[in-house]
Amino acid sequence: MKIIVTGGAGFIGSNFVLYMLDKYPTYQVIVVDSLTYAGNIKNLESVRNNPNFHFIHASITNKQLIDKVFVDYKPDIIVNFAAESHVDRSIEDATTFLETNVIGTNILLDACLKYGISRYHQISTDEVYGDLSFDKPNILFNETTPLNPSSPYSVSKASADMLVQAYHRTHKLPVTISRSSNNYGPYQFPEKLIPLMITNALLNKPLPIYGNGENRRDWIYVVDHCKAIDKILHQGIVGQTYNIGGNQELTNKDVVLNICNLLNKEQSSIIYVEDRKGHDLRYAIDNTKINQSLNWYPETSFNEGLKKTVSWYLENKEWWQDILSKTK
Repeated sequence: MKIIVTGGAGFIGSNFVLYMLDKYPTYQVIVVDSLTYAGNIKNLESVRNNPNFHFIHASITNKQLIDKVFVDYKPDIIVNFAAESHVDRSIEDATTFLETNVIGTNILLDACLKYGISRYHQISTDEVYGDLSFDKPNILFNETTPLNPSSPYSVSKASADMLVQAYHRTHKLPVTISRSSNNYGPYQFPEKLIPLMITNALLNKPLPIYGNGENRRDWIYVVDHCKAIDKILHQGIVGQTYNIGGNQELTNKDVVLNICNLLNKEQSSIIYVEDRKGHDLRYAIDNTKINQSLNWYPETSFNEGLKKTVSWYLENKEWWQDILSKTK
């Protein structure tokens, strides 16, 4: 089995690559990554000498290079993690998000049609659904929830999802889509909430929270997400979309307080800053479909996963200090 993992040097992508090479030692995993600011080849250092691991420095927006990868490796499966993914950056400049997340997806789909594959899997996000209100806590996102994206980032991801679905309907391309809740764990770029709070706390910096900190998110430990993708690739039904959630809904403030407790930081380190434009109120995933059809359930509690994550950042200071030195 040959799997191309685009964006495989990023946070979730690299965790998926490490997971798959460990679980399936006979699979070949070909990572295609443009190594933008959030892609880090060091994430894959532990498999660099694995004969079944291959790395190609390329953007999914480069049609010629993507075609060459397909010709050279003749992949069976494509898993597309490649994406610009930070909401704040998309608000400042949406163009790159549209180029990578929509045009890049289109180029991959065309290559799949041209050269043939057994499965194309699109990594999406629960943000394509928009947000939920606080006053109806029992309402969750399911796979039939209408798409209602509210940021340029989520618009680009929703557009890509619709393009994938169109290629399935029009060309019968064998596709699946997964939409996960907020991921956390090792190798996450320090601009995201959890690694930002951990690294700021370790550097004795303030811990900034948007607005009043009451925005709610469903959190999933990244390895649980990787296991869900594995299930979808091997058992999922072509043409279907699967929601992947951690069943761990918390306010942003609660997340930061948990980090303070683990690192023995005073709550006085928390500061509240001007809210993000169009800040979504609440995300919450209904896992029923993937539970019942693929027998997948999240295994890691938030407390357990956060302890693992904090420990990883404590043990790998050189990794994140190097990133921070380059972003100053």
